[in-house]
Amino acid sequence: MLYFSLTTWSLHRNLGPLRWTRWNEADGGYLTEPQDQPELLTLLELPVVLAAKGFGAANVCHFHIPNEGEEYARALRAAFEAAGVRLFTLLLDYGDLSTADEKRREADLAWLKRWIDFASAAGAERVRVVAGEAAPDDANALRRSAEGLRELCAYAAPRGVRVVTENFRPLTSTAANCLALLEACGESLGLIADFGNFAGRTKLEELGRIVPRASEIHAKAMTDAAGMPDADELRSCLELVRECGFAGPITLVYDGPGDMWEGIERVREIVNPYVG
Repeated sequence: MLYFSLTTWSLHRNLGPLRWTRWNEADGGYLTEPQDQPELLTLLELPVVLAAKGFGAANVCHFHIPNEGEEYARALRAAFEAAGVRLFTLLLDYGDLSTADEKRREADLAWLKRWIDFASAAGAERVRVVAGEAAPDDANALRRSAEGLRELCAYAAPRGVRVVTENFRPLTSTAANCLALLEACGESLGLIADFGNFAGRTKLEELGRIVPRASEIHAKAMTDAAGMPDADELRSCLELVRECGFAGPITLVYDGPGDMWEGIERVREIVNPYVG
């Protein structure tokens, strides 16, 4: 059955401090840099709040996790289990499996595997891995990405974690590439379909090709300067979900201005008829 999930990106102004990861080309390694911001809610407090607001699951962005140690992973698992909320997906926003830079690729694979270990300890069911930053017409980059995803799938499976990717960033900015990666990796790889990551006049056509293959939907609404969602546009995306008989979590995504909980509720009001 369909049910509501929430990504911590929808609360990115409420959770802190953030920890951004980037590749440092000069040193040939990655850097994790903290970004100070007010902390209105800790990640360990979040599951109880989500349960009270009717969310059955959550996606946690890796940069909201303040500590990568096993003790914190166990505490995070305990917090979600006590609240009765599924830690569905750990969203990893760093890593480029499509790069031709072998040094970076190996470093990124090692980094991703460490986060898979964390996900396993924290009780996350899946990890979202970015397929790549290369141009979508780069066939060699697509091949490298598929090889990396297969390696990560094999690493994650015995740890009880499923690897998924998403129509996110340049390489998977086309439905064709999303589907090609699923074909290359077989049943071991899952897919998130995010409404907000395709654009233009072909958006619905592209979404229509990947939604039937998706195991999770990110319902991101297009918003105006005041944070008001384009209800008609969002409903047109949700109709695709209804038509294909999707059954799983609908993850709400809000990143507009103003109070984030109010923005989330505006999106949920539009999505609610499709979940009930």
